[in-house]
Amino acid sequence: MKKNVASFPGLLLQKGKIKDQFYFSIKELILNGQLQAGEKIPSSRTLSEMMSISRNSVLSGLERLIDEGYLQTKAGSGTYVASIIPDEMIAIKSLSPADNKISALSHTNINPHRHVVKEIWDKTQPYSGQQMTFNIGVGCTDLFPYELWGRLSGRVWRQFRHQDRELNHPMGYPPLRRAISEYVRATRGLNCSEEQVLIVNGTQQAMNLAAQVLLQKDDEVWLDEPGYDGALGVFTAQGAIVRPVISDKQGMDIAYAIQHWPQAKMMFTAPSHQFPLGGTLSLSRRMALLDWAADNKMWIFEDDYNSEFRYHSQPLPALQGLDKHQRVIYAGSFSKMMFPGFHIGFLVIPESLIEPFKIAKYYTDTRTPYLDQAILASFISQGHYARHVRRIRKACHERQQVMLEAIQIYLSGIMVAEALDSGIHLVCWLSNHIHGTTLIEQCRKVGLGAQPLSRYCQTASERQAILLGFAAHTPDEIIEGIKKLAQVLAQ
Repeated sequence: MKKNVASFPGLLLQKGKIKDQFYFSIKELILNGQLQAGEKIPSSRTLSEMMSISRNSVLSGLERLIDEGYLQTKAGSGTYVASIIPDEMIAIKSLSPADNKISALSHTNINPHRHVVKEIWDKTQPYSGQQMTFNIGVGCTDLFPYELWGRLSGRVWRQFRHQDRELNHPMGYPPLRRAISEYVRATRGLNCSEEQVLIVNGTQQAMNLAAQVLLQKDDEVWLDEPGYDGALGVFTAQGAIVRPVISDKQGMDIAYAIQHWPQAKMMFTAPSHQFPLGGTLSLSRRMALLDWAADNKMWIFEDDYNSEFRYHSQPLPALQGLDKHQRVIYAGSFSKMMFPGFHIGFLVIPESLIEPFKIAKYYTDTRTPYLDQAILASFISQGHYARHVRRIRKACHERQQVMLEAIQIYLSGIMVAEALDSGIHLVCWLSNHIHGTTLIEQCRKVGLGAQPLSRYCQTASERQAILLGFAAHTPDEIIEGIKKLAQVLAQ
């Protein structure tokens, strides 16, 4: 033992808690090689005397080093430096280019549909990423009642320990499901009970669950052309064949779809506000679609993502409310009314599909986080959400009008923007002498998040257009952004 003590390196403790500094000192000796693997550590009493510190501080540091795997004990013998220390186990050797190539080749045996999805991803990514002026899909984040939300959050957290029995539902937090069912029955004319409501982590998860439950490889799916690329990616990844269906101001052309692809198993539609062109599916087309779906056992995925943003007329009832045969899966989202990063949505499911959807949700992520659900339930049930919707609707209408007027003043003859009765972006049709791709590249350089219409097209578009979001900006910011766009075009 005397030899061991004599050869033991000196320890210099830094400022701070003695037990922590003892731990760091021994660890540093091990990492820099002054204490070798298998080397015996003096006893706690000896170390305490050597360093003139309490034995408890030494014991605490040694126990921590043993727990973390730097030291190990041998019964009846003592404490030794571990033969393999944790830092060596987690160290990762950099791969050479050849190694990387071999690693990549070893992962090529994946679902072949993922290669097609990669093509969709590559087309989308140049227009995604950081927040810029005129990004689409972003609501009035500046008008969200953050202080109110904070107070509700505190109240929910204080009550958390009393909610144990309500936390374990794969379908979602029961009070939120109840609040949503009451709200959509009153505002969207849905015919549903709270048992049919499934809470999800946004529309993307909603579509994924529908694809998992209802689609098989090579099933055909109708999708608007142009249409939502998020839906295209989800259904393609499932192995479905996505059929582009032409759309106009009356929404998807149902007769065209029936004529060309009568074997389809599902269709994706946003009847209240077709994305991205903004048409509303006419009542005659709605009825024709529902009759066809009932007769041919086709499922309808209704994405009602934008129904809150209607500025003049009352929206037509949701497809789900008109459906007498329970062929509609209705999806709603709160993201555009709330704040960035808030990804709670919901599905209203036909009664025959409740069980398979519940199971699919459970094996996807078990359940949606409790706290956001509970706060949202209070936000809706106490009337705050309805008041917020009215405020946002008024503000968005004003911002839409400001953008239309600014485009007319500063970009007349270069682009034409269509005024729509709903939505939070404008479709701006470009003059023939303007090249859309070049314009988008220039917009990116000056911080404008314009999107090309071509991003959402499966087939070549005859006319070029860009999409400009207006909801997230004040009127003054919108005018300045349009002026900046005019300067880009002038160059």
